[in-house]
Amino acid sequence: ARGVLYYNEAKGANVEVLGWDINNPEGGLFTMSFDDQTKGKEFGIQLMDEGADIIMPVAGPVGLGTAAAVVERGNAYIIGVDSDWVLTNADYKAVTLTSVMKKMDVTTMNTIKAGMDGSFKGGVTAGTLSNKGVDLAPYHDLDSMVSAELKAELETVRGKIVDGTIKLSDAFKVQ
Repeated sequence: ARGVLYYNEAKGANVEVLGWDINNPEGGLFTMSFDDQTKGKEFGIQLMDEGADIIMPVAGPVGLGTAAAVVERGNAYIIGVDSDWVLTNADYKAVTLTSVMKKMDVTTMNTIKAGMDGSFKGGVTAGTLSNKGVDLAPYHDLDSMVSAELKAELETVRGKIVDGTIKLSDAFKVQ
């Protein structure tokens, strides 16, 4: 939602977020399940009925139901979560624009290295762009849908997040 706010401000656009209210997180769409793909499909249909053309189902395997709905309808795309969905859910590669990936291998390796070099402090480890613990997957077969200009802008934004120019903790709060 904050990314949409950033985009709208930068581009003078009016992209709308459906299913999530940044000012009222309890008011978002929740399946209350991580495995009920039927619910994911129902929510995907509902969002497409409301005009969604890109859906990011942050719901584990429930999102596969959303992807199935998108394949059936053919009028939207998915942003996968956790892993690169083109690789892990190849049945949906034709509708998977990209994925937001948790890079557990990187955060695990960073923790091991910290243990080995004596810098491990314990506590919570969070994957960030700075420590390469999260990333955006390639666009694979849909690469031509994303302009070179937008790809460059995304890299610029990534750099600004990493160097702290854009602070996610307070960026683009809705008044």
